[in-house]
Amino acid sequence: MTRLVHLSDLHFGKDRPDLLQPLTDAVNDLSPDLVVISGDLTQRAREREYRAAARFIDGLASPVLSVPGNHDIPIHRPFRRFFRPWGSYRKMIAPDLTPRFETDEAIVIGINTVDRFRWQTGRMSRGRIRHACAAMGDSAGDRARILVAHHPLEHPKRTKKKPIPGAQQALHQLLGCGADMILSGHLHVWHTGTFAHTTTREYGKAIQIHAGTSLSSRVRGEPNDFNLIEISQEHFDITRISYEDETTGFQRAEARRFDRASGMFVNA
Repeated sequence: MTRLVHLSDLHFGKDRPDLLQPLTDAVNDLSPDLVVISGDLTQRAREREYRAAARFIDGLASPVLSVPGNHDIPIHRPFRRFFRPWGSYRKMIAPDLTPRFETDEAIVIGINTVDRFRWQTGRMSRGRIRHACAAMGDSAGDRARILVAHHPLEHPKRTKKKPIPGAQQALHQLLGCGADMILSGHLHVWHTGTFAHTTTREYGKAIQIHAGTSLSSRVRGEPNDFNLIEISQEHFDITRISYEDETTGFQRAEARRFDRASGMFVNA
């Protein structure tokens, strides 16, 4: 079994310092094979925010795979935004914007969905889609193919943000290339489910998992949370772990099991 922890939208610079150590302890206590961070490590891509994010990552005992979010480019500095948008990210977080991690059960592939010109909505270019499809190629075998992107390719109905332009077409292509799971953030809303605008007959059995915000004070009516994802040949087990209070800390809040053979969620 492969165990992933999925964090998102840390927003250092707009974070809750009181949650920093509880979050670090909660993640390390789970001993995941990989920690995934689906973007927005910072609030304004300032150096001090990146330094805080790097210190947090250094405190995690497991390997980390991260992709940038729209807040991770310097919107307040137009010259840097247009010509060196990921300079600080590459320097202090990771040089690779499309990272990859493999276990016996899964291949995890990062996709950079940030667009310096479409700061809020993001972009899925043909080149980014081709790169992801190539990484999900024949060498994956029967392992789960997991994509990580900051911007979701399908939004829950209760959200109001605009999706990436061409999101449905990009989603069809990625699922057609074999994606089994897409992890994302951006919305500060927790959600787990199948994709509404696809069919299992045409695209296989795939799910989407959104993490809320793990550290930010901008919780939008939901608790700070993160996901524990356990991957086997038979199932995907997804557990939402939410911050309750300073006494109980991060606790398991709800869980769902996806049966890979039937393509349906079942009782765990």
